[in-house]
Amino acid sequence: MAEDVVAEIVASVLEVRATPGQPIEIGDTLVLLESMKMEIPVLAEESGTLADVRVKVGDVIQAGDIIATYE
Repeated sequence: MAEDVVAEIVASVLEVRATPGQPIEIGDTLVLLESMKMEIPVLAEESGTLADVRVKVGDVIQAGDIIATYE
């Protein structure tokens, strides 16, 4: 079953650290965001395989946007 990683805040994407097909573990940093001059890592909450990354460096995301999907 696919699981979405959803943005909790409005932020800019500083770095994408994961790629589709990559195995991920709980606590792995998938994406690094910037909001109000703070760097915020987006961490995997489940183990699995990353199916899709829907953001790229420089994107501005809104709360509720899907960042990535893993299985």
